[in-house]
Amino acid sequence: MSDHGEIVYSTADGMDYPAHENTYKTFIKASTYGTAAVIVIVSLMAIFLT
Repeated sequence: MSDHGEIVYSTADGMDYPAHENTYKTFIKASTYGTAAVIVIVSLMAIFLT
């Protein structure tokens, strides 16, 4: 196999950590709101469809 050299991640250029953290926070917020919406919908279905 050919030798591709050693990859050093601590010195990798181009990593935009503030953008990554912002995307993660947005994902968590959207997941929280989505879960709450599903709980409300299922609760309303339980109340009005029984």
